[in-house]
Amino acid sequence: MDIIAGLQSKNNAEAYQLLLMLEEESAASNSLYDNFEDFLGLLKSGNSFVRTRGFRLACAQARWDAEDKLAAHFDLLLAALDADQPTAARQRLAALRSVILYKPQLGRRITDKLDKLDLSKYKDSMRPLIERDMEELRTLIERKEV
Repeated sequence: MDIIAGLQSKNNAEAYQLLLMLEEESAASNSLYDNFEDFLGLLKSGNSFVRTRGFRLACAQARWDAEDKLAAHFDLLLAALDADQPTAARQRLAALRSVILYKPQLGRRITDKLDKLDLSKYKDSMRPLIERDMEELRTLIERKEV
C-alpha cells in the first residue's frame, strides 16, 4: 500500500485511521523516517486534512531525525501553523510537542512563530483553546531550555 496515497484518500475516515497507525509506528521505530520528505510534500496539498496529516507525521519523525531534516525544513513547517481552520491549527500545535521533546534546539524558532501568529481569524469560541495550546508549548519549551 502506498502510504502517501492513503493519507490523501478522499475517504477521510480511512485516511485518519492510517494517520493514527503511522503515528504509532513513528513512536515505536524509525521505519518511516525515510518518508520525511514525502510527509513534507503533503503540506502542498489543497486539502487541509492532508496538510495536517503531513505536518503531524513530519513532526513525529523528530525522535529519529539524526540528519537534521526537521531543522532544514522547519520554516515550511512553521508556515503551516497559519492554518485557517482552528482544528487544523490545534492539531499542528499539538504535533510540535514531539519536536520540542526531541529537538529542543528548535524551541526558540517555535516561540518566535507563536509570537507572530494572527489569532484574530478564529472565532471567539476557538481562540482561547488555541491560546491555551500555544501557552502549553511555550511552557514545554521553557522546561527544555533549563
